[in-house]
Amino acid sequence: MPQLIVLPHVELCPDGAVIAAQKGVSLCDTLLENGIEIEHACEKSCACTTCHVIVREGQNSLSEATELEDDLLDRAWGLEPTSRLSCQALMGGEDVVIEIPKYTINMVKEGH
Repeated sequence: MPQLIVLPHVELCPDGAVIAAQKGVSLCDTLLENGIEIEHACEKSCACTTCHVIVREGQNSLSEATELEDDLLDRAWGLEPTSRLSCQALMGGEDVVIEIPKYTINMVKEGH
């Protein structure tokens, strides 16, 4: 079973995490199912960039990005060549290491 390795994020995952991931499940769903409350303002419909992550290792193990995802990523804060929307990136059979950016374009959060 592949692992999703999350680098430390000061608010969402201070110690980082190593999660057993299922092939074909989105990074976003894997994070949420394991208590890492990544933003997903559009409810995972590929309509915003709040679930943006940077893939540090294992990019080739993820599903290919669609043109819509690539277009939306242009609006993401801290965009890098290996950026993905976690709601659209599906796990493959190899381990993946991600970093959750410090900020999102959604500056207003409920409950904060």
